Amino acid sequence: MAETKYIFVTGGVVSSLGKGIISSSIGKLLQARGYNITIQKFDPYINIDPGTLNPYEHGECYVTVDGMETDLDLGHYERFTGIQTTKANSLTTGRIYKAVIDKERRGDYLGKTIQVVPHITNEIKRNVKLLGEKHHYDFVITEIGGTIGDIESAPFLEAIRQMKWEMGKNAVCVHLTYIPYLKAAGELKTKPTQHSVKELQSQGIQPDILVLRTEKHLDDAILKKVASFCNVDIDCVVQSEDLPSIYEVPVNMQSQGLDTAILRKLNMPIGETPGLGPWRSFLERRKNATEEVVIGLVGKYDLQDAYKSIRESLSQAGTYNDHKTVLKFVNSEMLNEGNVKEKLAGLDGVVICPGFGQRGIEGKITAIKYTRTHDIPTFGICLGMQMMVIEFARNVLGYADANSREMDEKTNHNVIDIMEEQKDITMMGGTMRLGAFDCKLRHGSRVIDIYMQEHIQERHRHRYEFNNQYITEYERHGMQCVGRNPESDLVEIVEIPGLKWFIGTQFHPEYQSTVLKPHPLFLDFVKTAIANKQ
Repeated sequence: MAETKYIFVTGGVVSSLGKGIISSSIGKLLQARGYNITIQKFDPYINIDPGTLNPYEHGECYVTVDGMETDLDLGHYERFTGIQTTKANSLTTGRIYKAVIDKERRGDYLGKTIQVVPHITNEIKRNVKLLGEKHHYDFVITEIGGTIGDIESAPFLEAIRQMKWEMGKNAVCVHLTYIPYLKAAGELKTKPTQHSVKELQSQGIQPDILVLRTEKHLDDAILKKVASFCNVDIDCVVQSEDLPSIYEVPVNMQSQGLDTAILRKLNMPIGETPGLGPWRSFLERRKNATEEVVIGLVGKYDLQDAYKSIRESLSQAGTYNDHKTVLKFVNSEMLNEGNVKEKLAGLDGVVICPGFGQRGIEGKITAIKYTRTHDIPTFGICLGMQMMVIEFARNVLGYADANSREMDEKTNHNVIDIMEEQKDITMMGGTMRLGAFDCKLRHGSRVIDIYMQEHIQERHRHRYEFNNQYITEYERHGMQCVGRNPESDLVEIVEIPGLKWFIGTQFHPEYQSTVLKPHPLFLDFVKTAIANKQ
């Protein structure tokens, strides 16, 4: 059996250059050549996971099938490659240190002094190799979060240095840097990239391949200059220009030979360049979709990355319906009875976004009342579904004080409540219903027609649930509980069949939508929104 090869992706100059997109693109291109790959992310922050982080800090929190709360880059990995990531694909400094400290407390180190080198670096190396050894992947791509020079990422870089040294031809480093354009001088500058590579070399790592992020096309003279100043082969310097869509990056990387450079560096056969057929036809459809469908995102985080997976799922669903999805953020904190008509004007469909806590929920309820009474296609996700349930209780069932126990401990009509087993939990992190759970769909429902199967599995991230005591009352008045967990009988999906499209899911369908397998709920929602527009 061939040995697993390791690709390390690091970043320099500034953060947010798109290491996740480059890692995903490398994965996609190697997959297209028939290799079995996986991608993992190492985040240098000390949180155990991003579960307790505010979305303004790190964007959305992505959830894997096995219930790990992770960085949003894992969403890119899954959307690009169609692989399923797990707990082993996401690590933080916090988890590494916790593992080492737990071992020390158990006495595993036999009285040794615990140090960053070798104990922390060994734990990092163990986790890098874990996936390859366990599942015999051809390639393990490891993305290191943060920027070269950050004090936090030093142990990760030391671990990579050691691994590159130990593995020889079985490991390469792809370094992503930035070439800024100085408008006043009318020049592109390579100096920040040179410094970034120098910084990496000072840690004992010579990058094998450089990917240059740039807003303007780089000519051959600049690429040659970077190659010679940074000790990198000229055909191992590729540029990553700004493109209309992130999904064009793999094609752009392939045309510049990024995958061939990696294979050559790893002494592997290069063979023919794969055609990326289905991927290219997706891009073609995307380019040809000129008509627009306008979807409102009603939420409280005015930040692109806060609802990343939802945005991507809607955008993919637009492409497959031959439309361009235009997303409009509607701040739920600013919504009230007086302005809701004006704020939701011109929307073909509305998504009530997930979230936690009190802030902005009354605005969500106001939006739902408006879309329900005006029959605008509405999709409630997680907290969005819970707000649909509360709005219905207040305005249809007549319980003016209906609420979730999360928002109002004292409510007499706790239509959303906490499960018994959750009541004594004092810790915030990792204590919710997390990961994939089964759901059985009711025959004759709208959702069973959408999924075209009775049993589904979807990923969760929440602590509060629909209160089953109220089911009969809801169903009598027209809101049907059409998806239930077969084991716990918890309500997973509600719908109002009398309306064009009014569905709420307790789970997060956006986590399962990929470029080549868009999620059926998003496809059908966007399709209905288009019909609604016409």
